[in-house]
Amino acid sequence: MNISEKLEAVEDRELVITRVYDAPARLLFLAYSRPEHMMRWFGPKGWPLTKCEMDFRVGGEFHFAMTSSEGEAGPPFGGKYLEIIPNKKIKYDNGFEEPGNGRMLVTVLFEEQDGKTTLTVSTVFDTAAMKKEYIGLGIEEGMNSGFDNLEELVAELKAVG
Repeated sequence: MNISEKLEAVEDRELVITRVYDAPARLLFLAYSRPEHMMRWFGPKGWPLTKCEMDFRVGGEFHFAMTSSEGEAGPPFGGKYLEIIPNKKIKYDNGFEEPGNGRMLVTVLFEEQDGKTTLTVSTVFDTAAMKKEYIGLGIEEGMNSGFDNLEELVAELKAVG
C-alpha cells in the first residue's frame, strides 16, 4: 500500500449493503457458516458457488469459485476469518486468489429485533480505485442478487424450524 492509499478515507473505499429479513439472526448466521447453505445462496443468480471450502473459525480460511449456468468458470477467491461472534458478527478478508490482486475487508453484522434481522454488510476495499473498478464490474448488483437468494434459503430454514 502506498502513501496515497493510506490517506484515502474509509468512506471512499467502503460499500455498505443493508437488508432486513423476516427471520431470527441465528438462521442468517447459519446460512453464512455452513458450506451446504453457502452453496445455495452466495453469489448472483446464474453464478452459483461450485467450490466452497470453509474452515469456519477465527484464523480459518475459505476458498470459493463460481461457475455460470453456461459453464464459464469464474476466478477463485478466498480469505481468512478474522472475527466470529455467533449470531452477531463475521469479519473476514476476501479477494481473488491470483497474486497481486487487491483485498477487501468484509464485516457482516446481524442485528435482531422482534424476530426480524437487519443484515449489514460492509466491504472496505484496499483503495477507492479498487472500489470503483468493482462497482463497474457489478459487485453491488451481484451481492444484492445473492441476498435475494439468501432470503429464499432463510425462508426455507425458518419453515423447517
